Amino acid sequence: MLIIPAIDLIEERCVRLKEGKLSSEEVYSKEPVAVAELWELKGAERLHIIDLDGAFEGKPQNLKVVKRIARSVKIPIQFGGGVRNLRTIKEVLDCGVEYVILGTSAISKPEFVKKAVKRFGKRIMVSIDASNLKVRVQGWEKKTRKTAPILAKEMERLGVRNIIFTDIKRDGTLRGPNISQIKKMLKAVNTPLIVSGGISSLEDIKKLKPLEKKGLFGVIVGKALYTGQVDLEEAIGIGKQ
Repeated sequence: MLIIPAIDLIEERCVRLKEGKLSSEEVYSKEPVAVAELWELKGAERLHIIDLDGAFEGKPQNLKVVKRIARSVKIPIQFGGGVRNLRTIKEVLDCGVEYVILGTSAISKPEFVKKAVKRFGKRIMVSIDASNLKVRVQGWEKKTRKTAPILAKEMERLGVRNIIFTDIKRDGTLRGPNISQIKKMLKAVNTPLIVSGGISSLEDIKKLKPLEKKGLFGVIVGKALYTGQVDLEEAIGIGKQ
C-alpha cells in the first residue's frame, strides 16, 4: 500500500486547506521544490500534487513549479487541478509528470475522459471528490446529484484504471478516514483505489492496511505530515508490511 505525500499549490506556495475552503488556507512552505525533495528523501515513492489555483480557474496555474519539482525528484508525480482538455494533459505530461488527474471533467465530459484514456492509457487518473458520497466538482464548490460509487463504476467502464477517492468532509480536518465510505468505493470497482482525506495518525494507516486485500492501492497524506502527526518513514513502513 503506497503512502503518497500531498503537495497543494496556491501561487507557487505549499498550502493546506480544510474541506477545500480557500478561506482556511494555511501556508506550510514557500519552497515546494524543497518540500518535494524532503518527501523523496524520507522514502516516498510517489507525490500527489494539486494545483488549487488551477482547480478554481479551470486551467493549471502552477506548472512552472511542477516542472521544477519533476526535475528535482526521481519519483513519479500524479498531478491534478484544472486539467480539462487533451492539450492541457499533453502540456502537463511534458512537464515531467507521470500521471494526470481528471476531476470536474469526469462528470461534465465523459467523452473527453474516454478520449484521454484511449490516447494516454494508464497515465490518466480520475479523482472522485465527494461529500457524504455525493460528488462535487469545480474545486469542490459545485454539488452534483451523482454518487461516488456510481461515478467510479462509470469511469471504470470508460477504461480508467486509476481512481482517487477524496472524502471532502474529512480533507484537512485530521479526523481520521471514513472507513465505511472507503469500503463502499472498494466494493463498487475492481480498479485499484487511492484514498484521501482525514489521515491524522499512524493508527489511521494501520486501520486502512487490511483494505489492501480488497483493492486499496494507496493513501494520500497531507496535513498530518506537515503538522508532524504522521512520520512519513514510519507510515511507509506500515504500508509495506
